[in-house]
Amino acid sequence: MRELSLHILDILENSRKAKADKIELQISENPGKNSFIIIIADNGKGIKKELLENITDPFVTSRTTREVGLGLSLFKNAAERTNGDFEIKSKKGRGTVVRAEFEYDNIDRAPLGDIATTISNFIAANGEELEIIYEHSFADEKFEFDSREIKKELDDLSIQSSAIVSWIQEYLAENIKEIRGGEAF
Repeated sequence: MRELSLHILDILENSRKAKADKIELQISENPGKNSFIIIIADNGKGIKKELLENITDPFVTSRTTREVGLGLSLFKNAAERTNGDFEIKSKKGRGTVVRAEFEYDNIDRAPLGDIATTISNFIAANGEELEIIYEHSFADEKFEFDSREIKKELDDLSIQSSAIVSWIQEYLAENIKEIRGGEAF
């Protein structure tokens, strides 16, 4: 995948399919420490121990519609080719945590991509069913977004309405740009 936001979307979809009702996404960009970390944690049904042992093998998948599962193996490869690291932890009935670390300035690190649109589109498709907590830090600056707080303010409006999703996308984009010192993602 050409952008890290697409890997993130794939993991978010995995969380949704695992019946999570809460997903936490943390992105930590620290150019001074040459570090770029993505953590996605959910409270879904978790992964069986037997499957977890080989989960990044592209020919291991829990899907019944096809025999190949490339998402996690591609994400792992993206991290490792930048001298980074990848790990996945899961407990049956408690959830899963995926952590990918990249060298920030590595020439092989894919760009983050349009994470604001990725998150807002995911909310558009799933926002009533689950909660998204998103934290993005850049050096010493940090921005937090919690869909539960938005829902409290909406009264009878749906977080999935096009006007709200559009506002969320703009809100995320503005705040990410602000913590990055005006630099777009």
